Amino acid sequence: MTSNNPKPQSSSSRSKMLGVVAAGLAVAVAGVYAMLGSNGNEEVSQKAVAVTAPAAPGSAPSQLDKSLSAGAMAAFVFKKDRPEVVTGEFKDADGNTIDMSNWKGRVALVNLWATWCGPCRAEMPHLAKLQELYGSDQFEVVALSVDLKGAEASSAFLKEIKADNLALYVDQTTKAMKKLGAYGLPLTVLVDRDGREIGRLLGPADWAGEEAKRLIEAAIAENPQS
Repeated sequence: MTSNNPKPQSSSSRSKMLGVVAAGLAVAVAGVYAMLGSNGNEEVSQKAVAVTAPAAPGSAPSQLDKSLSAGAMAAFVFKKDRPEVVTGEFKDADGNTIDMSNWKGRVALVNLWATWCGPCRAEMPHLAKLQELYGSDQFEVVALSVDLKGAEASSAFLKEIKADNLALYVDQTTKAMKKLGAYGLPLTVLVDRDGREIGRLLGPADWAGEEAKRLIEAAIAENPQS
């Protein structure tokens, strides 16, 4: 008697068929990738590397651009047009009236703070450490108090939190906040040697961390002064 049921395929035949299907899928995927172009994945990959890859120890300073907005500096916003930094006049520890022109030719990290600002208290030791590491005739952390209580309270605060290696600067009028467009504290603005804003970060940050160091080193390396 002849059976009406088809004969089962051999394992060899099934393997060949699966191979053909797999090859077809591979060709289809390759075709889709070709139509979309390889730039999408490559661009994402390159951006990820640029943002997250740390500089090797002892390597040259990083390029001063948005690739440095990473890690603890992720909230740092670069300014393409680099507007002039205007704070208005304020006082130094001796009561002298000064303004940002005093830092022409140097890189300055201007930090607006107040004694009542909890986040300021948290980040001030990091700024003090940054000043300890890089403070020179090329760079200074300009910690500008906008506290209404004035110089005495601000000086006591710096001593209390062991950040008194930072020079005392005070704007008791708080005009610097308005001129810099500070909608909260702390606000930190990185200023180039020509008195123009490289970028800013609103809120507290680890200014003694590796990402901050790379940012500051890149700023100092730009147009170095002899």
